[in-house]
This record gives sequence, C-alpha cells and structure tokens, in this order.
Amino acid sequence: MALQYVEALRQARPDLADWYADLADLYQRKLWHQLTLKLDQFLQIPAAQTGDTLIQLYNNFISDFETKINLLKLAQFAVIASRQYPDKDAAITFLEGIITKLRETRELRINEPILHVKMQIAAIHLDKGNHKECKNLLEEGKTTLDGMTDVDPTVHASFYWISSQYHKSLQEFAEFYKNALLYLAYTTVGSLSESFKLDLAFDLSLAALLGDNIYNFGELLAHPIVNQ
Repeated sequence: MALQYVEALRQARPDLADWYADLADLYQRKLWHQLTLKLDQFLQIPAAQTGDTLIQLYNNFISDFETKINLLKLAQFAVIASRQYPDKDAAITFLEGIITKLRETRELRINEPILHVKMQIAAIHLDKGNHKECKNLLEEGKTTLDGMTDVDPTVHASFYWISSQYHKSLQEFAEFYKNALLYLAYTTVGSLSESFKLDLAFDLSLAALLGDNIYNFGELLAHPIVNQ
C-alpha cells in the first residue's frame, strides 16, 4: 500500500518524480536510516509544502514504517505535517494520535519525541488564544525537560521557542527575551530564514528596551542574529 502510494505520486507529480523514486527505492530495500535522511530533505523543499502533500505522505507512507525509524525524527516529521492541517483541532487530534503511537512502542527514550510533539500542540493552543492550555503544556514540558539528560538540541529549541512566544503574546518582555535567547542557544542560526532572523532580532531588541531587569543586552549585540 505504501509503495503503491509513492509510485502513484511519482506519476502524478513529475516535478517530484525523482524524489518519490528515491523514497520508493529506499523503502523497498528497507534502508530506514537512509530513508529518514531523504525524508528529512524532502519535507523541507518548497514543492512539498503545498496543500496537504505532507499530511497525505505521512498517513499513506510514513505511517507504514513509523516505528522502524528514529522516534525523534518521526516526531519532527509529524510536527511538520501537522502544520498543513487547516483545522487546528484536526491537527491536535493528529498529534495526539502520534503521542499514543510513541507510547505504544515502549522504547526507553520516548520522552524526547513526545515532548517535541506536545510543544507543537502547545503552539496550536497558543495560536487559538488558549493561553491556559498552552501554559499547562509548557509547565509539564519544563518538568519533563528538567528530568532528562543528553537531550537533543531540537527538543530544547522547541520548548524555548514556544515558551518565548507564550510570553510574547502576554507582553512579558523579560521572559520572552530570556526564552528567545535560550532558543537561539540550541539553534543553528544558519538554518533560519533571513526574514525569520530579522523579525526575531527586532523582537529581541524591543524586548531588551521594554523588559524589566534585563542586564545582558551585550549578549544580544554579540549574537550572530544581530551582527550578521
């Protein structure tokens, strides 16, 4: 079924035919690590960001081997796909289903992928204006994060980013500033778009001026996001 789906896409999307051919080949050969790397690249290209391409790819292809690949990567793929849902409640339902599947694997290191998914659910609640639910998930996430060791930087980044946006929405400038800098500490600046960096640099500069008890303005001035 999964292979047939990708083969059908190869015919339907000539612009992505080479990508789908590679995905089909790696799937047939059960090269899960290489398939994960190829999917990681595919999910980032603009042509894959249209419509519900990634939702359908996840439900009809990735779901077939989702427990055979790195679970944090699986969580990241699911989060990216969830952003294509026009209905926010449908996105939450999809992500909650991913959490259930992660728990069912009974793997030892499932806290990382589950936390990553939960931060996207928190982001959706924040987007809906549901600050209380977002705050609850952030508090729960902080407890989980504090209890883990050797945490992947992307998990730290997802937590601090949503936390920064929560405080920004409440105009809590000092907390936004602190969490946004922590987000950057776990993020490769080169991976961010120019427009994203410009917006974040502006927000940080404004928060540094408006926030109470911010004494590390020099840290911001020395950061690549500002001095590039």
